[in-house]
Amino acid sequence: MVKTVEDLARLVVKAAEDKKAENLMVLDIRNLSAVADYFMICHGNNERQVQAIVKEIRDQAHKSGMNVRGIEGAEEGRWVLVDLGDVVIHVFHREDREFYNLERLWKDAEVVSFSEQG
Repeated sequence: MVKTVEDLARLVVKAAEDKKAENLMVLDIRNLSAVADYFMICHGNNERQVQAIVKEIRDQAHKSGMNVRGIEGAEEGRWVLVDLGDVVIHVFHREDREFYNLERLWKDAEVVSFSEQG
């Protein structure tokens, strides 16, 4: 059950990990932006994997009673944004992640771990 924003972040991380998302990062942006508390950034190696990661995140959010505010870019599977309110997820195709390099734009954010893998 999702009671806190941290619980939501853990749920999203687990869903992405279950679909073998790579180089998963959670950035704490609470002190940098009013948009959300956390950004999660990860990638898949092809469009199908990106879409599978997004589907799993959406399905797990729905199962937990969370409202998915929006999903943009899922059809193309290159850069998909999933808006869960306090947690915003960016799922990239590997090539697009390297090109856009969101981590650089949010370099002042603290990287936090909600992963069961460490």
